[in-house]
Amino acid sequence: MLGIDSAALFVYNEGMSSTYKAPAKINLSLRVKGKREDGFHEVDILMAALDLCDELEFHNSRTTTLLCDTPGLPLDETNLVMRAVRAFEKVYGRKAKQRITITKRIPMQAGLGGGSSDAATTLLALNEVLGTNFSTEELREMAAELGSDVAYFLTPGICRCTGKGELVTPMPALAEWTSPIVLLKPSFGVSTPTAYRLLESAKPLPGIPYEPQKVDGVVLENHLEKPVFSKYPYLGLLKRWALQQEGVRAAMMSGSGSTIFALTHTREQAQALAQAAKEQVDATLTTFCGTVNPQ
Repeated sequence: MLGIDSAALFVYNEGMSSTYKAPAKINLSLRVKGKREDGFHEVDILMAALDLCDELEFHNSRTTTLLCDTPGLPLDETNLVMRAVRAFEKVYGRKAKQRITITKRIPMQAGLGGGSSDAATTLLALNEVLGTNFSTEELREMAAELGSDVAYFLTPGICRCTGKGELVTPMPALAEWTSPIVLLKPSFGVSTPTAYRLLESAKPLPGIPYEPQKVDGVVLENHLEKPVFSKYPYLGLLKRWALQQEGVRAAMMSGSGSTIFALTHTREQAQALAQAAKEQVDATLTTFCGTVNPQ
């Protein structure tokens, strides 16, 4: 087994290949502080990793290629994994030469950070596979070129992310905070730029709860719910339905959506909620029952 400096990232060898797991995340809170001079928004986010993971397999190769059988996922230079390879190569000073195969389990456009996690995992994996020994700070500089969430996945756990989301501070007081969770992902996705574009003009939907919720000392709140629910009322109704179910401690949209998550007391309650959502609300929902900040 290969070692790597990340509690939430696992790696194992299969012959000449190495396979890494890239965890999803949820936003336990997402507060938008205002618009910056660079056009981005200042945010204050509390992120936590899940035990839902993509898998990335790395093979030595003559050239770098990206493979995945998930429909709709671009495999060219626009993919965050390929962009991560190029950012790494720029510092490395030579070609990485890897065949990378992604097994997607994290839904796309779901507010779960799958693309960002795959990119961060690529940086960590190349650092391990190629033996470059770049420091976490050096990897953070590469991650900064790729997107606001990417840096978080270099040290996943419960962290506070500020600035555009790229300034990551671990929260030791919450290191053991955990909860069963169910994810409810509808058949459509939500564009993050769309959510921010509607931020100023959106009005709350009548009868939909937006108030902060509290679970074991953690305050859950998402400022993007109002703009996203104004465009996709179904998501507001799904959140309200989840809050009305037995055993639910809190329910909220993750990031810019379209996933609604619910925290429960037990895994059995999460599984019952997932089944009820498919039976009572929408048979096409993609569901996942797991753990926030798995220990």
